[in-house]
Order: sequence, then structure tokens, then C-alpha cells
Amino acid sequence: MTAPRLEIHLGKISRNARLLVQSLARVGIGVTGVTKAALGTAEIANAILNAGVSGLADSRIENIESMRRAGVRGSMTLLRSPMLSQVSRVVAHADVSFNTELDVISELSSAARKLDRKHGIVLMVELGDLREGIMPGDLAGVVRQTLRFPHVVLEGIGANLACLSGVRPDAKNMAELSALADSVDALIGSTLSLVSGGNSGNLQWALSGAPTGRINDLRLGESVLLGREPLGRNPIDGLHTDAISLVAEVIESKTKPSRPSGEIGEAAFGVVGPRPGMGDISQVILALGRQDTDCFGLDAPPGIEILGASSDHLIVNAGDSGLPIGSEVRFQPNYSALVRAMTSPFVNRQFFN
Repeated sequence: MTAPRLEIHLGKISRNARLLVQSLARVGIGVTGVTKAALGTAEIANAILNAGVSGLADSRIENIESMRRAGVRGSMTLLRSPMLSQVSRVVAHADVSFNTELDVISELSSAARKLDRKHGIVLMVELGDLREGIMPGDLAGVVRQTLRFPHVVLEGIGANLACLSGVRPDAKNMAELSALADSVDALIGSTLSLVSGGNSGNLQWALSGAPTGRINDLRLGESVLLGREPLGRNPIDGLHTDAISLVAEVIESKTKPSRPSGEIGEAAFGVVGPRPGMGDISQVILALGRQDTDCFGLDAPPGIEILGASSDHLIVNAGDSGLPIGSEVRFQPNYSALVRAMTSPFVNRQFFN
């Protein structure tokens, strides 16, 4: 198959998800499989579903629609707050959506009425990472208003940490979320069905032996697909870190100076730092660039060093390996590189079962 391509091992993804489901079940937490880094790819979605997750979630309604068209079964949740311009699509294709704005919930209610459906609402709470979330002191008022809207059902509350500012989930902020869930229960006179504690960044806390309180769900994407936790990008014991690889083809292989010559200005993507002086090197160009992936989010195989990248060229020092024209190099992408590669129309996909 032509390069560049993502080689995707569905069995390894499914095994990662299954082990995480089993580990978290021991502490009373379920798993929602997140497909946003996979661009809603049906093969990956089904591999995750088959591992026993409680449902799937994505940040783009377009990805949820794609999975629905492909016949992917299971509950679907929209993670990113719905756009007002898409509320009809959200209600039509997502069972639940995460929300922070009453104006949006009102429009979801109207759209659900027109479609004669019930739509689930999870209210997101701000716990310090400063991405989306209702301030804790405002939550009770938002709950009261949400309950007044017909055709929507308050399913639970949730929080997101470690994404924008890198705030670690810990005993303190997770206890705060549990306390907020208890306060909402007292307000509405019943028990919330869902308290979604966060994402793959919550795994260290959840599996540390600390009390998990009311948290009964985590939204896992990076740990399932890449076998790593996002706080330090460390491998998770027992999980496959090679479920997805990015393969690129060599289009030039020459001996060249390690440093450029001439007066230096800005390159195509801004200022480039100086290259280390190593004399002549075995410089190889691969048909892969910033238009395809986050080139500096790639882990190169031993003996190969990434030197730089432009839109369409990835430049590496091949060391003593002497890569010939037409040969291929297999990289391990981090989360950023995977997301970019999945969205590039120039990167093919090859699935292995």
C-alpha cells in the first residue's frame, strides 16, 4: 500500500480498551471510548465497542454522523459543547451532549421537540484547567434551569482536566466533583446516573487506590489508541504502544553538510533553530510533512534523527543506516501527530486484524 500511511492494528486497540475496562471496573468506573483522534473511523470505533466500553464519544458531530452511516451501534455522546448552528444534527445523531450554556440547552430542547426525541444533557463543571465548564458556584442555578426544559434529560455532570492547562486530576479536584454530584442529587431529589471524571489523564488517580467517590465514568482515547497516559506520555503497563504507526517513503538520500550555508532568515514555518554541526551526514527526505502530521510528534526508529520539516518534506539524519530511495521508515506518533495524520487526505490507512 502506498505511503504515507497509518498502519492500524485493530486487535491491539481492542485489547488496550478491554484491559482498561477491566482495570477500571474494579474501582467502579466505566469507560466511554473516545473516537475523535480516529476521525470517527468505523473500524476503530467497532474495535473499541467490542472491548466492552459503555459507549462512544466524539467532539465532532460530523464524526458521529459518519459512524452512524457506517452502522456503528451503541450510545453516542458529543463531547464538545454543541454549536447553535448544529443543534438539530446533534439531537438527530447523538444520544447525549456535554453542555455549559443554557442558550444551547434551550435550542437542543426545541430541536428535540421537533424530532419527538429526548436528548441527554451532561453539565460540564470548571475545576481549574480553564477549558469548558460552569463555575461550581453557578451549577445549582444551571441545573434548575435545565430541568425546566422539555425533551432534554439531565444525565449527569462531568469535568475536564489536563487538556488545556495540564492540571492534574487528583484527590482534591475529584473529591470536589463528587461533592458537586451529591449537591445536585439533593437538589433534584434523585441520583445522577453519570459523573464523568475526565479523560486518560485521570488514569493515574483512578488506579492509585485513592477513593473514587461518585466518579463512575472516564472518557478514554489516547490511552486506548496509543497505550500511554497524557500527563507524562509514559507507557501504561500491559498496553500496546504500537497499535498505530505512521509509515513514510524515502524520496531522496544523499550525503550533505549538517549545517545550512548562506544568510539565514525565516523558513516557511518561522524561525528555525541552528542545526548541530556534525560535518557531512546521511540526509534523507521522506514524503511526509507538516500538512500531513505533527512531524515533531513522531518517535523515529533507533539510528534515525528528525532534523526538520516543511509542508511536504520530512528531513532526517539516517546515520549509518543509508536508507535507499523507495524504502520506508516507520514512526510511532504521539497524540498530536496522530490527530493530524488522521485528518490529512494524503495519509492512507491500512487495517490489521
